[in-house]
Amino acid sequence: MKEFSKKLAGKISAKIPHLTPTSTSSAHIPAQSTFVAGSPSPEQEIFRYRKLRGVNLGSWFVQERWICHGTFQSAHPPGQSDLDIARGSNAKEIFEKHWDQWITESDWEWISQHGFNSVRIPIGYYHICGIDPTILDGTDFQGYDDVFAGAWSRLTRAIEIAYRYGIGVLIDLHAAPGKQNRDSHAGTSNPPQFFEKKHHRSHATQVLYSLVANLVVFAHSHSPPLPNVIGVELLNEPQPASDSSLMEWYTSTLKELRQIDPLLPIYLGDCWRPDQYADYITSVSQVTGLVVMDHHLYRCFTSSDISTSAAEHSRNLEDPNAHTPQTFQRVSEKLGRANGGLIVGEWSAALNPGSLRGENDEAKKYVIAQLDLYERTCAGWFFWTLKKQSRGDTGWSLIDAVSGGVFPARVGLSVKRRPSGDEERRKRAKTAMLNQALENHTSYWSKHPGHYEHWRFEKGFKDAWEEAYRFFDWGVLSGRVSVSELGFVSARARSLAGDLGGNYWEYEHGFIQGVGCARNDFQQVYC
Repeated sequence: MKEFSKKLAGKISAKIPHLTPTSTSSAHIPAQSTFVAGSPSPEQEIFRYRKLRGVNLGSWFVQERWICHGTFQSAHPPGQSDLDIARGSNAKEIFEKHWDQWITESDWEWISQHGFNSVRIPIGYYHICGIDPTILDGTDFQGYDDVFAGAWSRLTRAIEIAYRYGIGVLIDLHAAPGKQNRDSHAGTSNPPQFFEKKHHRSHATQVLYSLVANLVVFAHSHSPPLPNVIGVELLNEPQPASDSSLMEWYTSTLKELRQIDPLLPIYLGDCWRPDQYADYITSVSQVTGLVVMDHHLYRCFTSSDISTSAAEHSRNLEDPNAHTPQTFQRVSEKLGRANGGLIVGEWSAALNPGSLRGENDEAKKYVIAQLDLYERTCAGWFFWTLKKQSRGDTGWSLIDAVSGGVFPARVGLSVKRRPSGDEERRKRAKTAMLNQALENHTSYWSKHPGHYEHWRFEKGFKDAWEEAYRFFDWGVLSGRVSVSELGFVSARARSLAGDLGGNYWEYEHGFIQGVGCARNDFQQVYC
């Protein structure tokens, strides 16, 4: 890793001379020279901190037969994974034709027109060999450089197109060296070895280091610079034998990537154990870039899922005292104070036939129950997936779910009147709402003896109002379809507060209330 990092640092330095050189070494990180990206632009902050309403672009780069069977026409047996396709005939032609045709301009337009502001793009480590051929050395994909070399240019092109539509891009390492879970969407049809062999984990860190460094180079050297890479997810749905082995790898990899860009948001899968991984993220988080926990929620696979009716699945998400809403609320609050947040990176409208009891609009009610929960407790969400080759699946294909009335035709706020010359009205509204909120705050705490500094609450409210409207105005005044809303609220409060000492909680309370009041004002006046 040391020699690799040095070579990559020289590459970054040559392409982006304004990045600041730094040297680091510790017991866990080999001494190396790297280059640190500067502070994020105001536009980057909006892309990264807004409420993420997104969709996965499944089977674009990482192929899944149940989504797109056409790419497996000449695959080597058992014909279930990217490696099987690569081992078959005409692999390069099949892949490149698919990369160019699966997601087109009309898809980006559809995503934007329906209010979505983000996409999650699953990739395999082999998809970056076009920019760094060394990452295939000693792996199952060695020798297939030519087959996958064209993926990088398509990926960077996707980032460019997404920016034109105001869409943020989360890059998800769906397939890691050695395979991190048992599923074929982890790149091969072989048994998983990621957690059995340390060199796979070390190699995955090298892959992510190369990916992040080259994304930094690409975004900064582009004219104009691209602000819409909203993060990198280190590993999709890992299945470790023990949480400690995964957490150890997360920690070491996070440290490596922070040497390149300390402010790039990093997303971590929670292995369906949100409380444990929220505690872990709290222990490693710093007041720099976001560290976001990705939880996947499906209710159609287990025997318990099958025996539970659709109506009960919906009630279990709607009831604020039920297990999942309670967990999401608890975990979101904890992560927000640790400069992070919770997203649901995969979910769907799909229910097992055993859950369907002939009730009216079962799937639609289930979707609304999920959306309401995610909007209330999470910083964002990504539906799985945009589309399938075979049309009509309203459970898994977002395009079909929308056309079939299972999914709302639009997400997020919809503006009817664009703000113009409203500064005085906004000031009056802010003052009135602040005075009421501050009165309620001071009145409540006057009944509880203690040392308070209510000016912190007032400052938090004012900062939040201005920040919330900065997000609203960015999209609305530029004519974008989707309205940007502050999503990582507590994390943004931490980043703006500075050092407020022991009574920081008053600032945070004011900030949260300020965001809520600004949203209510915006919605009532402009929507």
